[in-house]
Amino acid sequence: MDAGGSQPPPVVAADEIRADEIRPVPVRHRGRWLAAAVILALVAWVVSAAAGSGAVDVAIVRRFLFNRTILVGVRNTLLISLLAQAAGIVLGVVAAVMRMSTNPVLRVSSWFYVWLFRGTPVLVQLVLWFSLPLVFELVAIKVPFVDITIYQAPMVDFMTPFKAALLGLALNEGAYMAEIVRAGIISVDEGQVDAAKALGMHPLLTLRRIVLPQAMRVIIPPTGNEFISLLKTSSLASVVLYPELFRRAQDIYSTNLRTLELLVVASLWYLLLTSVASVGQYFLERHFARGAARVRPETVLAQVGRNLLPRLRRPSP
Repeated sequence: MDAGGSQPPPVVAADEIRADEIRPVPVRHRGRWLAAAVILALVAWVVSAAAGSGAVDVAIVRRFLFNRTILVGVRNTLLISLLAQAAGIVLGVVAAVMRMSTNPVLRVSSWFYVWLFRGTPVLVQLVLWFSLPLVFELVAIKVPFVDITIYQAPMVDFMTPFKAALLGLALNEGAYMAEIVRAGIISVDEGQVDAAKALGMHPLLTLRRIVLPQAMRVIIPPTGNEFISLLKTSSLASVVLYPELFRRAQDIYSTNLRTLELLVVASLWYLLLTSVASVGQYFLERHFARGAARVRPETVLAQVGRNLLPRLRRPSP
């Protein structure tokens, strides 16, 4: 007891403290809020400066946002992107399996394909495919060792803008997908393959039933990023006269000279397409993460709600 007569606080053992008596104190992240405020201020400044300049007529943007020509371009962009991605996935799986083969011819051929198409720009590849009529006059399919022609046509008629765009985008996409698929296959434990061999499974059956289902967790995220990139890369098909979204916007602003407005229209549609693809990628990742991830990844909206609207959350049981 001290001079004032007050008792010292009792000492409580750590094992006597109940869990409901512990009040967690959240860590204050002042730096985060400061960074968020700076970013919001910069965005507001850019938007205000762009709106105040008067260079973009919002009425023109609204007028052409759902224009029939623009909508046809959106459809063509989706079509060429989906077909090129599907063909690229098939080519990537085949090239990845060839790259991991013990056959030196298959391995070197796969390496050369990836090296060639991943090492040259997509724009150059598109122009080269569209310029094939300068090299070959005819395209023909004949039966070997027999003078029978199954199909023959002038290369100018055969190599349309659609085919040139599809070939260029698909072959380039297949080169990147080959490395993505190979990384996914390598991530699977070799013991899984050994166990399948012990059960007498064929290598192709092992790949289809054992390896690829487990590799999808590694393959899906970069594949989604590749598709989102492909949606934007498809705008390069305008150089081979394929009527995708950017080409349609060019056709319009070349006549009415409203360049900025049409570029804004095209950008808004690209943002919408990539946003929808991002949502699809999220659900695919969550589907293939079943059994591997204890906690499912949150969406961006869920993260915003958790951080900015904590009071609206239901109390945990």
